[in-house]
Amino acid sequence: MLSADNIIVIATKGIEADTHKRMTEVAAEVTGSTNVAALSGPSFAKEVARGDPAALTIAAADAQVAACIRNEFSDPMFRVYTNDDLVGVELGGAIKNVIAIAAGAVEGLGLGHNTAAALITRGLAEITRLAVACGGRRETLAGLAGMGDLVLTCTGGLSRNRTVGVELGRGRKLHEIMEGMHGMVAEGVLTNDAALGLAARHGVEMPICEQVHAVLHEEKTPKDAIRDLMGRPGREE
Repeated sequence: MLSADNIIVIATKGIEADTHKRMTEVAAEVTGSTNVAALSGPSFAKEVARGDPAALTIAAADAQVAACIRNEFSDPMFRVYTNDDLVGVELGGAIKNVIAIAAGAVEGLGLGHNTAAALITRGLAEITRLAVACGGRRETLAGLAGMGDLVLTCTGGLSRNRTVGVELGRGRKLHEIMEGMHGMVAEGVLTNDAALGLAARHGVEMPICEQVHAVLHEEKTPKDAIRDLMGRPGREE
C-alpha cells in the first residue's frame, strides 16, 4: 500500500483529457502521496538503454525529494538536474509532442531547415506562454525539459510523434498511420485536445496546436495549415 510518505516519480508525459490535470496531479490524487515528482527531458529510451550520455530534469515541490531522486537516478552516463517547477517541466514534456507532429509534417512536405527552425522556435514560445499562464517559469522552458526535449522530439528519427507528422505531410490519413504503428503510442495525438482545452481555460493563444488539431481531426492538409500560420497578422516576437 502506498502512503503519503512514499516518493513517486512520474515519467509519463501528458495531460488528462477531461480535467486537464498534469500527471503528477493525477498521481497525487489517486495515491494520496504528497511526494510526487516528474522526470522529463531529452531521452529516447533506446539510447539511454545503450548507455549514451543523457541529461534530464527531476521536478518536485520539495527540494529534498528532488535531490534524493537525483542521487538515486544519476550515474556517469545519466545526469539529472533538479527543479521545483512542476508546471513548466510537465507542460514542456507534454506539449512538445504536439509540436513534434507539426515538425514532422514539415519534413513530410519536403520543406527545409528554415521552416523547421521557425516551427520549433515558435512552438517553444507557444508552450512557454501556456506554462507561464499556468504558474510555470519561463526559464524552465529554456532548459532540458523545454527546449531540450522539444528539439530532440522534433528532429530525432526515433520520435513517434514526428513520424506521425512526416506521414501526414506525405498525404496519409491519421487512421492509416495509427494502424501501421501496431499499438505504439504517439502521445501528441491525444495531448493536442487537452492542451487546447487548457489554453482556452487560461486565455492563451496556441496557433500551432490549433493547426495540428485541424490536420488531425478536420481533414485540413498540412500545406494549408502552414499557409494559414504564415498568413497570420504581424506581431512582435
